[in-house]
Amino acid sequence: MARDPAFVLRYLAEVEELAEDVLAARQQIVDLDVKRNRNREALRALQKDAEPEDKAMVCFGSMFIELPKAKTREMLRQDQEELDEEINKLRKDLRVKVNRLYEAQGKPELKGFNLNPMSAEEMKLINRILEG
Repeated sequence: MARDPAFVLRYLAEVEELAEDVLAARQQIVDLDVKRNRNREALRALQKDAEPEDKAMVCFGSMFIELPKAKTREMLRQDQEELDEEINKLRKDLRVKVNRLYEAQGKPELKGFNLNPMSAEEMKLINRILEG
């Protein structure tokens, strides 16, 4: 059964485009996670410091600015929250992209890939039930 070469090329181009979207999303998640880890390290270093009222040197692009440590901590915490939200959004979008790629390849949808973690409140309820 011969296939139309134009159809095959369109199909391969579509699959390749979907695969590139998946790889780009994964790389973006990795990059944001690296930034989140650096922020976590900076927050930890600020917490360990014996003199909390001093100022800290903060790098903005290619420029260092001296800011109060309280302001620096607040900026890092806010950045952490934004990074967490962005990473979670990208992960949710990644699930959709992976499913589209699998669908285009004719593979079955991944089982268990759309699971979400339980919240702390849900875990407490489960523990209460298990304890009796």
